[in-house]
Amino acid sequence: MFKEFVKNNRENIINTVSDLVEFKSVSNETGDENMPFGEECKKALEYTLNLGEKLGFRTKNIDGYCGYIEFGEGDELVGIIGHLDVVPADINDGWISDPFKTEIRNNKLYGRGTIDDKGPVVASLYAMKAVAGNCKINKRVRLILGLNEEKAWKCMKRYKETEEFPTIGFSPDANFPAIYAEKGILSIGITNEFHLDNFEIVEINCNENALNVVPKYVSITLKYTGTNSMPIFEESEDIKIETTSDNIVKIISTGVASHAAHPELGKNAITNLVKYLLKYFKNEYLQTLINLGIFEIESPEFLSRQDIAYATEFNDVSIIQDESGILTSNVARLEFEDNKLSIKINLRVPVKTKLDDIILQYKRLSNIFENIKVEVLSKQDPLFVDKESFLVSKLIDIYNKATATKKEAIAIGGGTYARAFDNCIAYGPTMPNEEDMCHQVDEYIDIDTLMLATEIYCEAIFELAK
Repeated sequence: MFKEFVKNNRENIINTVSDLVEFKSVSNETGDENMPFGEECKKALEYTLNLGEKLGFRTKNIDGYCGYIEFGEGDELVGIIGHLDVVPADINDGWISDPFKTEIRNNKLYGRGTIDDKGPVVASLYAMKAVAGNCKINKRVRLILGLNEEKAWKCMKRYKETEEFPTIGFSPDANFPAIYAEKGILSIGITNEFHLDNFEIVEINCNENALNVVPKYVSITLKYTGTNSMPIFEESEDIKIETTSDNIVKIISTGVASHAAHPELGKNAITNLVKYLLKYFKNEYLQTLINLGIFEIESPEFLSRQDIAYATEFNDVSIIQDESGILTSNVARLEFEDNKLSIKINLRVPVKTKLDDIILQYKRLSNIFENIKVEVLSKQDPLFVDKESFLVSKLIDIYNKATATKKEAIAIGGGTYARAFDNCIAYGPTMPNEEDMCHQVDEYIDIDTLMLATEIYCEAIFELAK
């Protein structure tokens, strides 16, 4: 039944995803009550809500912050929580084609948002149509559409202030077979006085890199103030040098972007720049941060150092690793103002580790640096749903039946809207062993995966709502 529906709507699904990708819906707060996250986010939401109405569903636009599409009757509400905002993309970043125009190559649908999260949202919407037209259910089903997921979740905050909470549900914004645990997410800012001998720091530019993205670009512009000839900075594979006649030098470091939940998939341009600078400058502050492991992608070494640790429990490896994986770190931004350097870091913390313990340990950096300032930029508690729960076991069964496999639920470092509500987990669309294209250049979703995910979502909606 569902397989036939998806087959008949294959082109509709592809075309709808393509239409949505054309909205450059990077979430930016505007202060405009009519479009709080920008015109493109507003257009993407209106397009999707209008499509929901055309498919016969009830819809609501919640003050431009978010919206929902709903069908069914009953006291209980099944939630499907997705988002229409995307991370920035530019063809000059190395995309083969325009990131906001979908293109099909080798049965893959390319474009920003195809996998995160516009493609899965469309799959969920058409799955709702399949269930609504072919099945009897006893609950309401609501597709909740956020517009600020990649930034501060203010869309979800507004929803929770005024709207009904789902009693059970999933977020189509991660991996199959099902996600029973998501690490805690912690963003830390470290600020300290900073200078480089014989040079004035004119500017540091990270192109406003998002905290949840491994930075692919950073540059530092310096003006030589020494009395001798300006040193010669050598280029390398990842470092480019631009100089002018007035003793200005711009050092450009390039890397490879990836999601901060998987920093090992990227190459951090900031880390590359810091290590390059230390070849030319004796800077005790940067060198100490390197020695402490602040720029490492896994478990900064200072977390277990007893000279700054506040408790012996930091000797226990469980503080940095458990069944959900190891603590990871992404140095996402550098900012320079008033002779102070701010380093902004995004951490993915194992589910059994208290975020406050990690925060306190970072604050212990003041034991080493007298004037350092450490602040919490944001934090999200981890998600954990028992593997034996009805929700996890049911969704796993649906996936295994659809794929003829015997997979088990997994834990991830990413953070999805599933953690916005109780009794909700992330579910697809990336298949096991598929390349994770979330936040990456040339983002794509395999079309067969998109169709299979739609079929799986049909079954999931039916089973949760019947």
